[in-house]
Amino acid sequence: MKPRRPDYADYVRSVFDRAPFIRDLGVELVDLGPGFCETALTVAPRFLQQDGFVHAGVTTTLADHTAGGAAGTLVGTSEVVLSSEYNIHFLRKGRGERLTCRATVLKPGAMIMVVEAEVRSEDSLIAKMMATIAVVSADRIGR
Repeated sequence: MKPRRPDYADYVRSVFDRAPFIRDLGVELVDLGPGFCETALTVAPRFLQQDGFVHAGVTTTLADHTAGGAAGTLVGTSEVVLSSEYNIHFLRKGRGERLTCRATVLKPGAMIMVVEAEVRSEDSLIAKMMATIAVVSADRIGR
């Protein structure tokens, strides 16, 4: 996959830096390249649900933002990405001290992209997401 902007890595890093909710959670951008993004999250007690597992909303947020980061590596300089739809399957209980996520663009496109994201704990795959990401003109959202 070929990026459409030479500064794609700086752009995606800035997206992570400018997202207050992502910063508040402590999501770390670990690696990225054309068509992929990797993140990590140290699990804090506030991320747990009533039975002591990582809350589905935290897992979903990690997968969603990482999928957007992967898609963001392939957009042009006057474009942004927005999640349009996703489906997530929770395969195991979210446990452990750290979650990681790798998202990969399966189908790049000028208007939509299809991205797959996998969330793992230290030793197992806990969730898998398929996302449709819309490519939107930055002007349309006031940027």
